[in-house]
Amino acid sequence: MSGSFTDHFGSVSGAYAHYRPTYPAPLFAWLAGVAPARRRAWDCATGTGQAAIALADHFEAVVATDASAGQLAAARPHPGVHYRLAPAESCGLEADSVDLATVAQALHWFDRPRFFAEVERVLRPGGVLAVWSYGIPHLEGEAPDALLQQFYADIVGPYWPPEKALVENGYRDLALPFAALPAPSFAMEADWTLEQVLGYCASWSASARYRAALGRDPLELLRPALEAAWGETALGRRIRWPVTLKASRRGPA
Repeated sequence: MSGSFTDHFGSVSGAYAHYRPTYPAPLFAWLAGVAPARRRAWDCATGTGQAAIALADHFEAVVATDASAGQLAAARPHPGVHYRLAPAESCGLEADSVDLATVAQALHWFDRPRFFAEVERVLRPGGVLAVWSYGIPHLEGEAPDALLQQFYADIVGPYWPPEKALVENGYRDLALPFAALPAPSFAMEADWTLEQVLGYCASWSASARYRAALGRDPLELLRPALEAAWGETALGRRIRWPVTLKASRRGPA
């Protein structure tokens, strides 16, 4: 955790917007159901707006903040979403102004004590903080999956920022600031072509750090072997991510 912002995704914002997996719709229906009202949600570290846009189906207004101008530039416009450049720890929202605060796949980058203090400031009494992450993906087929795991752990593995460990252990050691709210289990699944899997791998922060450090694309080490193991490259293969969701509710005033 650091008081200064490091933009791990600005250089891959286009790939991030295009290739990141879609969060399951039942997750957002559950969030709307546990929020005390549906007036305003805050999606913190929104990236390119994927979660914010899904929240807009359930809330009257969504404020989506991110500290990366590059990510926000690649975000998809939506009439129910107001994008704002701001760090997680100082969002600029009014006190007691949101019913739900969410963080998708980003809490591990924050100065968490400062962020939790900011959440306590902006949540209305009874408001909910929900954070989730998805872990290491698994690809259908023993040989393709083995290549994906090798790429993740061995090729770009040394270039993962240390904060990624919190995701890899499923937020096991994460404590939220308010009373715990029991949350259901969710999973993310998709049928992706070879090019979609490669584009997703290219969007990883570790891939960007590899390119910056070595001056070459790590995908060159994955593509030939994965093509050979894939079979008909135009056909999709099932890819699955485990999802960890934690939620807590602010007490009454």
